[in-house]
Amino acid sequence: MARDMANDAVPPPIDLWSSMRQATSARIGLGRSGDAMPLKAVLDFQLAHAKARDAVHAPLDFDALEEQLAPYETIRVASLAPDRPTYLRRPDLGRRLDKESAAKLDAVQHGYDIVFVLSDGLSSIGVQMHAAPMIRACMERLGDLKVAPIVIARQARVALSDDVGERLGARLAVSLIGERPGLSVAESLGVYLTYEPRVGRRDSERNCISNVHGLGGLSYDLAAEKLAWLARTALKLQLTGVKLKDDVAAIAPPEIAGEIG
Repeated sequence: MARDMANDAVPPPIDLWSSMRQATSARIGLGRSGDAMPLKAVLDFQLAHAKARDAVHAPLDFDALEEQLAPYETIRVASLAPDRPTYLRRPDLGRRLDKESAAKLDAVQHGYDIVFVLSDGLSSIGVQMHAAPMIRACMERLGDLKVAPIVIARQARVALSDDVGERLGARLAVSLIGERPGLSVAESLGVYLTYEPRVGRRDSERNCISNVHGLGGLSYDLAAEKLAWLARTALKLQLTGVKLKDDVAAIAPPEIAGEIG
């Protein structure tokens, strides 16, 4: 009797991880090829690692960023770290302005409600891609405040915004900085708010909005909504940090409310 070959066919394996992959960009359920990972998974990992390294070491293109920010006024500054290798080895040098930059800011008009500091951080690509549209989204929501010229900083850490804000007499400093790249996103932007910025502020005295990017992270509108709420509340309560809780979900416009949570 002829065998029914169709009935003898081996059913395809069931991928038990497929539903979980829809909820995360983490590398899960990659499978095996003998004693190793499948070739595609290995190549994907190597590509992600290369993108992360490029994000850390690529220089920030000041000219291109200023063009993206036009017509807003900008000021270029640099930290005490003279080059990228020094910046990576000496985080402390990235927290203070060099002498030329300090003198430049000392000569600028003082007394602002808020100053935005755009810093390369650990992902200049993140700043290059997301800082300008994020600034525009923020300006739409903060037009009634007195905003200082936008400061663009090279080899800078978050705390450089304290030095900048103190010299400009700003009530609030907002650092938009390239976040440390991971193996799923290499171009993410972080936002840090500090009330009464001055050299020596602690991280506990800041509020943070992280993961701003277009690949599944916070949208510009939602991040700007959070920032605007935090900024106005910080100016009203005269504080930022662990005592200021993010309650933007209560006041978010309906069109972005679904993103919160």
